[in-house]
Amino acid sequence: MRVSVKWLKDYIDLNISPPELANRLTMSGNEVKTVETIGEGWGDYVIIGQIAAVNPHPNADRLRLATVNLGNEQRMVVCGAPNLIVGDKVVFASIGARLKDGHTGQMMQLKPAKIRGVESSGMICSEMELGISENHEGILVLPKEAPVGTN
Repeated sequence: MRVSVKWLKDYIDLNISPPELANRLTMSGNEVKTVETIGEGWGDYVIIGQIAAVNPHPNADRLRLATVNLGNEQRMVVCGAPNLIVGDKVVFASIGARLKDGHTGQMMQLKPAKIRGVESSGMICSEMELGISENHEGILVLPKEAPVGTN
């Protein structure tokens, strides 16, 4: 079973580190196999963006070109997600970000890519790529009040 520390804090006063919590749970007879930290090492590589435009890919029917507003700049990415909607707030990862590969589930570092002849300067992320869940059906859409340009 996976349990979020953030979720636990909604129900109990918890002011110890996740490793200490894991130790205490294990010592009480509830084995903790691993402690995962989602977003560890993202730094300035993963930020909130807003889809400014969506256009067809010139060399692929199933891919589209998304222009993402990052607050102080815009970037274009090649994306195959079915749920690209102008105005949606999304998670944008720039070159250098460490994410889960959506096909293999292994950690990878995002590198510059040319997809079907078009350069992609980053990635709009799914829940799986962020390590939040196994959902890779489309991109993660954030609440409308999510502040563009923040980590």
